[in-house]
Amino acid sequence: MGSNGDETAPTIPTTPKGRRTRQQLLDAARAVFGRDGYVNTRMSDIALEANLSMGALYRYFANKDSIFEDLVSGIHEELFSSSRSVGHNFAKEPFDALKEANLGFLQHYFDNRDVMRTLVEAAAVDQRFRDIWWGMRARHVERFLQALEVEYGVTELDGVDIASAADAAACMVEQIAYVWFGHEAIQPRKVDVDEAAEIATRAWFRLFFTPENWDDRTWAKTP
Repeated sequence: MGSNGDETAPTIPTTPKGRRTRQQLLDAARAVFGRDGYVNTRMSDIALEANLSMGALYRYFANKDSIFEDLVSGIHEELFSSSRSVGHNFAKEPFDALKEANLGFLQHYFDNRDVMRTLVEAAAVDQRFRDIWWGMRARHVERFLQALEVEYGVTELDGVDIASAADAAACMVEQIAYVWFGHEAIQPRKVDVDEAAEIATRAWFRLFFTPENWDDRTWAKTP
């Protein structure tokens, strides 16, 4: 689906100047993808935004797919690592641990909303990015399921398939991020990251746990 340029393998920069040029191209590509979307972006637009020649662009990137994949790959790993709880113990503080993880995810999504919004578009038209998107979300769901089984021994939820329930919870957070932050410009009411994390976590928590007293976050495991 991407534009094919020079078939020569892109150069891996080994000098400070080369690394600066490559980063300049990535920054320009990010601006263009965020402005024009995946489908409408052309390599010539990226070169123009970077104020560099087409030759310089093709020296480092074979086509727009390769440059967008480079942008997404780094964000993917950062998103996964930032959406884990390190300050709260999931076994003892499930609500706080979930909120910390959701807050990390939503904050990183917000900071990279231009690329993440474009990824949704790219996934709809290109199998490569559909696989990347699916892999991103599958990792988050699997991590939660593993934590739920390890800490609580839970593999079933009141007759509902627990993997489907976890997937639904992940869909909710992902859609919150996409609608409220990916399309922030058209939102009639702005929702900040903290409020979004609180709302998402209350819904997620209530799906898997039974609150006894919402004010102090005491809880009982769902039978």
